[in-house]
This record gives sequence, structure tokens and C-alpha cells, in this order.
Amino acid sequence: MPHGIKGEFGPGIKSLIITLNHVANVSEPKIHELLENVGVHISRATISRILTKDTEIFHQEKAEIFHEGLKATPYQQIDDTGARINGVNHYTQILCNPYYAAYFTVPNKNRETILDILLCGKEKVYCFNDEAFDLMETFNVSQIWMEKLSSFKNKIFSDEEMRRKLDCVFSLKGHKTTKKKVLEACAIAAYHQSTDIPVVTTLLSDDAPQFKQIAHHHALCWIHDGRNYKKLRPIVPYHKEKLEAFLDRYWDYYGKLCEFKIKPDAEVAEQLSAEFDQLFTTITGYEQLDERISKTKEKKEHLLKVLLLPEVPLHNNAAELAARAKVRKRDVSLQTITEEGTKANDTFMTIVQTAKKLSISAYQYIWDRVSNKFEMPSLAQIIREKTR
Repeated sequence: MPHGIKGEFGPGIKSLIITLNHVANVSEPKIHELLENVGVHISRATISRILTKDTEIFHQEKAEIFHEGLKATPYQQIDDTGARINGVNHYTQILCNPYYAAYFTVPNKNRETILDILLCGKEKVYCFNDEAFDLMETFNVSQIWMEKLSSFKNKIFSDEEMRRKLDCVFSLKGHKTTKKKVLEACAIAAYHQSTDIPVVTTLLSDDAPQFKQIAHHHALCWIHDGRNYKKLRPIVPYHKEKLEAFLDRYWDYYGKLCEFKIKPDAEVAEQLSAEFDQLFTTITGYEQLDERISKTKEKKEHLLKVLLLPEVPLHNNAAELAARAKVRKRDVSLQTITEEGTKANDTFMTIVQTAKKLSISAYQYIWDRVSNKFEMPSLAQIIREKTR
């Protein structure tokens, strides 16, 4: 048999099927219809196997892309969107920066699930250090429970040990929420102490609660905050004028932050901080607008993270665009059926979207791997070279 052929089809057909499905968002039935029309006699089951089987090399490449991507920039962007696996609702978490986008479909969207992703396959542990107890206080764990847990201070437990210990402490079913907060606090504290994986120090997201406290710095997206003002639907002309006038000032201020990113300056940072206070203490007389302005003011620390870290974007558009790619695929193929298919889908979406960001032909890259040529450098290596 010619080199690169395994089974009835060569790397050309296999790469075309993968590219049609993951780059062009063509469904499996339509891929079958297209190939039959050009004279390729192939079954739907074979197309499915090509998309989901023998993909270990791609799974490994995804892991390497994610690892290098986490090291590529001092911040990471994150977002999530809905997904379905065999009729059951799941969530796809997307992490990205200018060099990569990685997809992980998981059953939940809580802090522990996100930490599982950030651990890059490393086993989760729990640490009862000072940071863990500070986080418990932030999560409103009562002082009584913190005192009961003080005997574990400075100890590290595996996942199984931790849950067994907490089952003894929280013997009553009514304390399920408190137990969850303790698990999250100790898992975050242990993650921050990791030395064998890249630890995310700055996370940019929308205002969803599961993204908070995971990184030391949490930046919020100005575009998301601005959308809250668009949700106001004033009917009274006076209120419409007040909203339009305030939004003009809002986006003028955003423009000043964009200019600051280009040319950071400590004195300008102080001026922008003071201007934020002035802008978001405005009283317009339009009650709903005033409430919205007050809520934005409460997020000052996270919205103005750019004054401390100018490299952090002001918006989360990159993660939203990556999420949109998943949504468009869901429009064509509503769901995956098996865990194997879900994993393959996440992996190829990661490779395709990362190749797009790096200006690499996804088809050529996939063909190079399917044919076992390995003449093209890995996407992880390209990320490493671009960020060197």
C-alpha cells in the first residue's frame, strides 16, 4: 500500500473530511452527500470514525497548545457557551489569547470545573493555607466553620482525602453549600502554589460568578458592562435624552482608556481613576439609569485593571468570537453523542481556531499529521517562537 494509507482511504480524503467538518462546519450527512456526488464511495459510519477515532496525536497537540498558550501572555481570556452531549446539557469553556483558543466541554460551570481545566491534566489537591482561609471569608463561610477547619491549617490533601475529611466535618446535608465553598477556596489556594504548570495570574471575563477569585487579578469586560445600559428601554423622551447623554460620556471615557493602553503613564492613571469616580457618581434623575451607574461603580477595581496592567485588553471580544465559532457549529450539528466524539470535537476546534490565529492553513496542518509526514512545526512550537 502507498505510504500514509490506513484502511480504505488515504490522508487526502481523511484531511478533507476533517476540514469540511471543523473548518467549513459541514455536517456528516452533507459530507457523505458531497463525497458520493464526486464518486467517492464511503459510508457514513466511516466518516464518523475518521472524525473521532485514531486522534490521539491531535489530543496531544491540543494539550501542548494549551500549555504554551497559558505561558504566552500575562493574562488569559475566558468565556463559556452551552453544549449538548446525547441530549444532556453541558458547557464549553473557552480560554484564549492572541495566540490560541482552547475548547473544553464539561458538565458544570463552577470554579472547581474551571480549575480542573487550568491544571492541564494534573491531579487536583487542596491546601489549607492562609490564602484558603481568606478566600473562605470572602465566600462568606461562617467563623464557626472556619474554626472547626483550623485543625487542618497548612495541610494539603488529595481529592479523595479532602472529601472524606469534609464529610466528617459537614455531617449534616444542610451544609452542602458551605462545603462547596470550602472546596473551592482550598482548590484555588493550592492552584496558586503550583510550580509545574503555568498559573494564570490575570483573568479577563464577563461578570459571571464562576470566574471570580480564580486568578489574583480579575479584569472585567467594558463591552459587557456597556450592554447593560443598552438593556434599558426608556419610553419617556427625557429619560431617552439622559441615557444617550450618559452613554456618550461612557464611551468617551472608554476611548481615553484605549489611549492609555497605547501610552501608559502613572499620572494619567490617577487622573483616569478620579474621572471614573466622577463619571459613575452621576445622578440623572432616571432611576433605572442611576441604579445601573451605581452598579458599574462597584466594579471599579476590575474595570480599571488596565491602569495597573496596561497589557490586559479592555474587552473580551476574543473569547466571544471563539465562543461564536462553537455556537455556529452547534447550529449545524446540534450535539455530539459520545464522550469520544465530544473530545475530538473540542480538540479539532482548538487546532483549527489556533491555526487561524497563527495564519496557518488548517487543512495543510491536518494533512501533515494524518499522513504522518510531520514536516510542519507544531502549533505549540509556533506559539513558543512567536512569544519568545
